[in-house]
Formats: sequence, C-alpha cells, structure tokens
Amino acid sequence: MPQFRFSEAAGLLGVSDDTVRRWVRAGQLGSSVDAAGRKVVDGAELAAFARSQAARPEDPSDVGRSARNRFVGLVTDVLTDKVMAQVELQCGPHRVVSLMSTEAVRELGLRPGVLAVAVVKATTVVVETPGGER
Repeated sequence: MPQFRFSEAAGLLGVSDDTVRRWVRAGQLGSSVDAAGRKVVDGAELAAFARSQAARPEDPSDVGRSARNRFVGLVTDVLTDKVMAQVELQCGPHRVVSLMSTEAVRELGLRPGVLAVAVVKATTVVVETPGGER
C-alpha cells in the first residue's frame, strides 16, 4: 500500500505541508505513522481526497461532447506562421499545448489572456510510475 509523507502529499496536492497538517487535525484527511515513525497519508485516501478537492472551473462553452477531458484555462502564448500555429494554455497547474491552423486561431480569436477550453479525446494515454513502484 503506497504511503506519502506530509511533504510529498503537499507537493502532489499543490499546497503547503502546514495545509496537510491542518486537514489531518480537522479530520478531513487521515494519517498514520510509518515504520520510521513519520506521519504519512495512505495513497488511496490521498487520491480520493485529491479528487474531492479538485476545483473544476465552469466550462464556458456550453457544448455537449463525448470527450471527458476538458481543461479550462487562459491562453498564455500563440505562435503562428502562414499555415500553422502553436497555442499554449495554462489550465490550473497544467500547461496544455495545441497545434492548429493559423486560420483556426484567427477564427477563434485566440491571443494571450483569452479564456479557452482544451478538449482532449485520445485513445492512447500513457501512464507511468516512478521506478520500482508497483
């Protein structure tokens, strides 16, 4: 069963160690002590907690679609040439980069500061684990 020290849990959740300690003291997140005497959080519980805490911005597009992976964010950079463009969005802690036609960039009015939704529909998603973890 994977366990994470408070500092590791904090890094995965994007908060401070103190915030993890407060959640544990408030009973929002369980903890135990590992063999070395350190306070740790169970990996499965941390995953469930992360999912429950995830703030999902409202999707402003109001469009029905089959893709479940939607990343709402701000356009941070647009690089264009005559035919193709690279559009970069910051969606919470995630950087999403899309390649599209320059014509599409113009039609969508994409430029830094514009609110946009990156929709990802992929049949192949690679999942990796740190070396030795099973």
